[in-house]
Amino acid sequence: MGCKVQDLLNPFIYEDIKTISEYSLDWKKLENKTVFITGAGGFIGYYLTCALLIRNDVYASNIKVIVLGHENIKKRFGKLLEREDITAVVQDVCEDIKCQRADFVIHGASPASAYYFENDPVGTIDANLTGTYNVLEYARRSGSESSLVISSFKVYGILYSGKNEITEDEVGCFDFNNYKNCYAQGKRASETIGCCFAKQYDMNVKIARPCYIYGPARIDDDRVWAQFIANVVRQQNILLKSNGATLRSFCYVTDTVTALLTVLLDGENCTPYNIANPASNVTIRNFAKTAAEAFPERNLKLSFANAEDEKEPVPSPMSATPEILNADRLNALGWRPIVNLTEGIKRSVKIVEIQNK
Repeated sequence: MGCKVQDLLNPFIYEDIKTISEYSLDWKKLENKTVFITGAGGFIGYYLTCALLIRNDVYASNIKVIVLGHENIKKRFGKLLEREDITAVVQDVCEDIKCQRADFVIHGASPASAYYFENDPVGTIDANLTGTYNVLEYARRSGSESSLVISSFKVYGILYSGKNEITEDEVGCFDFNNYKNCYAQGKRASETIGCCFAKQYDMNVKIARPCYIYGPARIDDDRVWAQFIANVVRQQNILLKSNGATLRSFCYVTDTVTALLTVLLDGENCTPYNIANPASNVTIRNFAKTAAEAFPERNLKLSFANAEDEKEPVPSPMSATPEILNADRLNALGWRPIVNLTEGIKRSVKIVEIQNK
């Protein structure tokens, strides 16, 4: 088997990921099976992969994991790749996938940062078009039991429903001639591709729509929540250049992974599932405030570049439906989030600090 995961990860990181392996799932469905994961170099894919390996270490689950990604996955997983239960496939997901078969397939490869939407819109949409096709064609050839397409709440576009949350049966709009919608349009298409494979080849294709996922991202990550965590790591006060009134659903990475596994194992075919933690539905300003207050001993403050933004914003009835996802359908499968916003920020800060020493 080689080194145990616990021997290779920092204790903070290990304990964080270990909570996934201890979550109440029907793990027997994965015992003695092979799981193929694209986008394994991202922090969701990394957490997912390590959790499965921990299952092998602690519970002797005998799960084989195949991780697909670019060259960086070798550095990402390091000595873990010396284990017999993990195999790395270094290639672009938009190339034909030729490797050993898998029983379960999880497609998570896609740029998810505004940097890529602006600088590589073609690569962004291609990962969701050609990439999804290649992954599902691989799953078809493998005769896989189930495949999971990780979509996004961005598929909803802009809604004016008059409600304060979004359910899976709602569809909004966006400008499909705007290249910046390469991600949202690509995710919509990836769901359709999945449903086409399910219909034509009688495959089990599950669909998950995560909300904003946060956790121990890179210190230079350009996403707004990651910048707040970086501020805390650097012990800097947080400065908002707007009123931060945007209301969003957030979910910590470990809860997101248990949700993805729940959908993979127990979700209905071609039925999308929102992933969100209702306890972490907050405005940007309140996420920043929570981050500043997570470590009282650091005495960090939240301030605003413009004095008029300090006043608490009042939502307008004419505003678009906020990016709040209703997760009742997922909850009906038995999934429950565990990590609240303050705890998630604390875990993220501690891990990012370790990674940047």
